[in-house]
Amino acid sequence: MENTTWVANHTGRSDFDLVGLFSQSKHPTLLCVVIFVVFLMALSGNTILILLIHCDAHLHNPMYFFITQLSLMDVMSISVTVPKMLMDQVMGVNKISAPECGMQMFLYLTLVGSEFFLLAAMAYDRYVAICHPLRYPVLMNHRACLLLVSSSWFLGSVDGFMLTPITMTFPFCRSREIHHFFCEVPAVMKLSCSDTSLYETLMYLCCVLMLLIPVTIISSSYSFILFTIHRMNSAEARKKAFATCSSHMMVVILFYGAAIYTYMLPASYHTPKKDMIVSVFYTILTPVLNPLIYSLRNKDVTRALKKMLNVGSIIQETMK
Repeated sequence: MENTTWVANHTGRSDFDLVGLFSQSKHPTLLCVVIFVVFLMALSGNTILILLIHCDAHLHNPMYFFITQLSLMDVMSISVTVPKMLMDQVMGVNKISAPECGMQMFLYLTLVGSEFFLLAAMAYDRYVAICHPLRYPVLMNHRACLLLVSSSWFLGSVDGFMLTPITMTFPFCRSREIHHFFCEVPAVMKLSCSDTSLYETLMYLCCVLMLLIPVTIISSSYSFILFTIHRMNSAEARKKAFATCSSHMMVVILFYGAAIYTYMLPASYHTPKKDMIVSVFYTILTPVLNPLIYSLRNKDVTRALKKMLNVGSIIQETMK
């Protein structure tokens, strides 16, 4: 029966044990506090960035619309994994049921897949803005931006709908210990007692496509951008264009580098400890770095933040 396979999975048990980061640390309490602080920084940083873009009319353009979506994805992705991990450490438990594991896996795959394609859309946006500035309002109108963002969310959800049901319906006859801090597909697949080689090959091909298409768009866009920047006469224009694109490339290298390691390198390169460390980069560190990269390196965002802080101080003074 399908339900029996999903819940009990041939073992009579419905729970998995998440053997996560804290079991590898000599100072788990300190690590828990650090991760909690980073989690709060990610939530507050991305939320402030979303509010700034929403409230400031000068930031109502395609680039910041995409940044808003990126911040939203980051808030959701870090909320899928980190709160559960922290609560387990505080409560002294490390259990996760099969349905909860499947839901966490689906949400994570959807959000990560969506971010792959959104970063490609952001690279295309910068390409049009720098290489075809006169046609930018036409090519990147509101309808085109909505289409690119909705396509990113849709393609990400396709990834989640394809991989999650197949992964969670495999029989798990071995240890129920997932050597990870959340239900990531490769870590869960190691528990299966059936032959998963065909599925792993299909998953590899799927991930290659999920990464190859965005990487091709990003590399092509930035190749044209660098060529255009090189031909600019104005030093100020070159500096502004390079600053905008370099911040985006920092995000891309961090995010795609970690994803390529996790899903494309052979199993011989992987150990549970390495996998968890790499996962920390794109599940915990990337969400906290994105708002810093896009705010500290962006004059428009810093100007909007100063404006909001000034308004707040004026309101406080009038209330005294």
